[in-house]
Amino acid sequence: MNSEATGAVPGQDRKPVRRVALSSLLGTTIEYYDFLLYGTMAAVVFGKLFFPSDNPAAGTIAAFGTLAAGYLARPLGGVLFGHFGDRVGRKAMLVITMTLMGVASAVIGVLPTYAMIGVLAPVLLVTLRVLQGIAVGGEWGGAALMVVEHADSGTRGRWTGIMQLGTPFGFLLSTTAVTVVTMLPDAALYSWGWRIPFLASAGLLAIGLYVRLKVMESPVFTAAADQGERKLPIAEVLRQPRHLLPAVAVGIGPFALTALTSSHIITYATGIGYALSSVMRSLLIIVAVSIVSIPLFAALSDRLGRRRVMMAGAVATVPYAFPLYALVDTGSVLILTGALMIAQFLQNAMYAPLTPLLSEMFPTRIRYTGVSVAYQSAALLGAGCTPLIASSLTAAFGQTSAPLSVIAAVAALVTLGALAVTAETRGRDLTAELGANDRDDERRVHAV
Repeated sequence: MNSEATGAVPGQDRKPVRRVALSSLLGTTIEYYDFLLYGTMAAVVFGKLFFPSDNPAAGTIAAFGTLAAGYLARPLGGVLFGHFGDRVGRKAMLVITMTLMGVASAVIGVLPTYAMIGVLAPVLLVTLRVLQGIAVGGEWGGAALMVVEHADSGTRGRWTGIMQLGTPFGFLLSTTAVTVVTMLPDAALYSWGWRIPFLASAGLLAIGLYVRLKVMESPVFTAAADQGERKLPIAEVLRQPRHLLPAVAVGIGPFALTALTSSHIITYATGIGYALSSVMRSLLIIVAVSIVSIPLFAALSDRLGRRRVMMAGAVATVPYAFPLYALVDTGSVLILTGALMIAQFLQNAMYAPLTPLLSEMFPTRIRYTGVSVAYQSAALLGAGCTPLIASSLTAAFGQTSAPLSVIAAVAALVTLGALAVTAETRGRDLTAELGANDRDDERRVHAV
């Protein structure tokens, strides 16, 4: 297979892709440990510590509102780091984003609560959450492109599948940390126990930076950097709404489903009688599904195409959204765990091919900005707003699951609609300009 067909750079050694994939896996694991840790803590303790209220539901809504603020900042991080990532390089931005995330998380661990400093406490918490959002907004695009631009066209899905394991591994680490500290007596948990998982970020940061500094810059970016000065990347991305809008919409389904079945399910399940420790153990178990199915679906997208795999997950999610909550409402921990495992499997089918799909939708000169803005905007709309909306509906209508099922089904339909107007990208030449790729896509979409 020649380099032009694969998008590889002539004469470039392909062996570093393994090192880059493992480095990106470690980096995204650390980033998502820090970012997802807040989501879990928002459901467990932040409502009482930083947003006290006579109405517990109001405190939870406020805590999830701060969670949404982090997601709101993610597109901003995508624009900021995407700009410099497209002009300066992928590697330097990844070092900066990791440092920003680790420092912000560690500071949360020493933050005074509302009882100590009053309203300044939630203000500081929101500020640090925004910094986390900016950091993770720049992290994902760079980590994804480092892998995609080192791999050849026939294995991009397989290698990005390894990188995307950082999300379940980060969730596993954060959920394990919260599970351990929630075993403490309430007095210890609310006074100092909740701080320990955040303070652990400092150690993870040191390990991550050591590994990340050893990887090579993307060969595709290095070759493109010799082709002259780049224009303002975000301006070019926004001038192509027919590419950007479907790229955003395609991620809404998987993000909404994971928000419902991870952070929000803690509030919902404990509200109908499940013990917090039981819910946390169930969430730990379902991570095993992602560890197996994300690499599986990502590699499968190399053979069947990105659209086919994602469509299968979205089509199955629409009808399953309704029995999902009926199973949760049974009160059985075993049935709860099984229901969430099925949901996670379907989410992974929609999510796993997303990295290669988005990376193949934009040309090199604006790829970091394009994929970051698309992915983080989808995260904002799908994951950032969903827990807030779901908690508000629960507060308004009581512990009824119907609105939550509708959210999951509608989000999956949005993904299906976006895929319907998106051409297959598998096998795209990453060194080609967008126009040439568009003509190839027109031929591919009829074949698919």
